[in-house]
Amino acid sequence: MKRAIFVLTFLFTFAVLLAGCGSGGTSKTAGKKDKIIIGYFPNINHVPAMVAKDKGYFEQQLGDGTTVEYKTFAEGGSFMTALKTGEIDAGLVGPGPAMNNYTTGADVKIIAGASTGGTVVLARKGVEINSAEDFAGKTFITPGVGCTHDVQYETYLEAEGITSQRIGGTMKHLTGQPAQYAAMLKSGKVDIAVAPEPWAAVIEKETGAEVVIGWDEVSFGETLPASVMVTSGKMIKENPDTVEKIISAHKEAVKFINENPEEAQQITIKDIKETTGQELEKDVVELAWERIGFTHEVDAEAIQAFSDSSYALKFLKDKPDFKTLIDYSFIN
Repeated sequence: MKRAIFVLTFLFTFAVLLAGCGSGGTSKTAGKKDKIIIGYFPNINHVPAMVAKDKGYFEQQLGDGTTVEYKTFAEGGSFMTALKTGEIDAGLVGPGPAMNNYTTGADVKIIAGASTGGTVVLARKGVEINSAEDFAGKTFITPGVGCTHDVQYETYLEAEGITSQRIGGTMKHLTGQPAQYAAMLKSGKVDIAVAPEPWAAVIEKETGAEVVIGWDEVSFGETLPASVMVTSGKMIKENPDTVEKIISAHKEAVKFINENPEEAQQITIKDIKETTGQELEKDVVELAWERIGFTHEVDAEAIQAFSDSSYALKFLKDKPDFKTLIDYSFIN
């Protein structure tokens, strides 16, 4: 009899443990990920990720038992591929790649803003740009086709009737890593560089290139989020507590940047050197800093206007509606 009671008690206890460990369990650790990978780019629009990394904000929020790793990208296409395949869990990217992938059915959600501004258009030394018409026939470079900076630049010129060869115009388009733009301008391979900061400031100082469209003049320059925090809908559904903690860490980083710009600039210089091998001079970073703002808020109207322009420029096949692209539940 005692043996029977012991066996029943053991089986009951084992069943309770199984229920707690199952995917449908109510345990506080259900759905918790042991490792989180954050993606970002080595430019000043992505400083919140650099600061959060340096200060350990993600680690502090996610707590013991969760490893945080970081992965950097040169352009939005590879970032979005990594997000779609689960190579990264969240991170900072320009709104252009996020929107473009969303319209093709990708599982992506914007969960916070990160920065505004930071897109500058420069002409190679010796190239005369006195009016919009002077851009016709020139070769320009952006990080990617349909990337945020590309759409801003082409939107600005499309209003003047100047378009790229992609849609029947005369401007030749190349793509490449912003860290290489200065060399490409010096060699004469490109006439116009559409550059995110700090690379615009680097180009200006190293090559004598002239700013021909300022960050506050280019289309959507002051309103559009230059970078946004994104994750997948799957991540939100399966790990909402983790996503909330990621946003809390992100908010801490943005607050730190606005309250401690000098230290944030030093963190930026160090991180970019570690990632690209290039050490930016302090005055270059200071110049770039003047062209950027940092905020976790997201301007939905600006994103919709930007996407409408992407459609008009034929970067998108269908007219987009982004009512469900932005998830405000975490920043609120």
